[in-house]
Amino acid sequence: MSVATGLLGIAVLLLLLALRVPVAVALILVSFAGIWLMLGFNPAVGVLTTTPYDFVASWTLSAVPMFLLMGFVAFHAGLTTRLFAAAERLLHRLPGGLGMAAVLACTGFASVSGSSLACAAAMGRIAIPEMIRAGYRPSFATGTLAAGGTIGALIPPSILMIIYGVFAEQSVTKVFLGGISVGVMTAAIYCLLIFLVARLRPDIAPLPKEPRATVDSTILGDVWPVAVLIVLVFGGLFGGAFTATEAGAVGAAGAILIAAFTRRLTWDRFRTALLETVGTSVALFIIGVGAVMFTRFLGLSGTAGFISTTLTAWELGYVELMVLIVILYLILGMFMEPFGAMLITLPVLLPLLNAASIDLIWFGVLLVKLLEVGMITPPLGMNVFVIRNVASRYAGLGDVFRGVTLFILADIVIIGLLITFPELVTSIAGLGGR
Repeated sequence: MSVATGLLGIAVLLLLLALRVPVAVALILVSFAGIWLMLGFNPAVGVLTTTPYDFVASWTLSAVPMFLLMGFVAFHAGLTTRLFAAAERLLHRLPGGLGMAAVLACTGFASVSGSSLACAAAMGRIAIPEMIRAGYRPSFATGTLAAGGTIGALIPPSILMIIYGVFAEQSVTKVFLGGISVGVMTAAIYCLLIFLVARLRPDIAPLPKEPRATVDSTILGDVWPVAVLIVLVFGGLFGGAFTATEAGAVGAAGAILIAAFTRRLTWDRFRTALLETVGTSVALFIIGVGAVMFTRFLGLSGTAGFISTTLTAWELGYVELMVLIVILYLILGMFMEPFGAMLITLPVLLPLLNAASIDLIWFGVLLVKLLEVGMITPPLGMNVFVIRNVASRYAGLGDVFRGVTLFILADIVIIGLLITFPELVTSIAGLGGR
């Protein structure tokens, strides 16, 4: 073992990432070179040739392309386009009703997507023009959708949670259950924030000027495709009828059948959904292969154990350890996309968390929340850039970053609650089965 080689590998990895080398390429290069230095060329080639199959052949990971296909079919077939209209009719009379409707629409879209970027882009195109026309300040309207999009990775089926469950060897179903509690909590606190802004600063989020028609039966027509998918997938998943992996296949088949039944699924739309599913899956799996190689490199060098032992020797308390981890991920979130930030840190953190007897289901949910905060923090908040592209005629990049400030503060409150009261996650996650 060579701890020095491992530490050098971490330094080179960080340098390559700072130079904007793709995460997957950086992970694979550093891991291959490190194993070559320690064990020789042939063992390095052996790891490089066996790791892709060992990783991709994981049965649990087959849920990733299936859930992605469900989301892309639902999006391209227009099954989610009326979510905002339905939520708006329910909440229009309330102060900040349009903003709250946008958050609820993001929550509904999240249940068939699993991606915060897709959630922000899809709902942003629909909700932002309506909010601007109603008199919302552009920075607040765009900030609401950028923050609302982060719910996309918290509400199952979250791709981040699936990847975490595989790497941490934890039940994906239980992580999903914990994610529901945090996703709903995030949506509720965002709605409360919007309500308070509308009450205190009507110049930012004006009160409704005229009453709309009362809630009518057309809301059911707007939301039933998503509602059926939710009941089908999560009713069976959390009811124990099938596993998270099987739920992905059920969800994909359900989305295709519902889209075909509503006559919204053309061959071109289905082909586009398939191509986007393949492209996204390949990108995620390549990063995963690199992360597995990096984990093996750190294990062979003894670096992961060395770092874990060193931090354990510091005798950090629970609060100190959590503060350190929160700061780490908030900093990484400013410069890296979530998958890369998660997969380069888990090999080091998991041994430390096990030594500290931290519940890994709870930590997985906290981790996803931390990573999603990074999606709206400067300078590289990816959701902010997506919203800026979607709403470029209404707001600039600086406007969107200003608009998410209050939501970032709300997220910090949520993170504090999760650390102080882990049972907010564990009590619900404990209901999960397989």
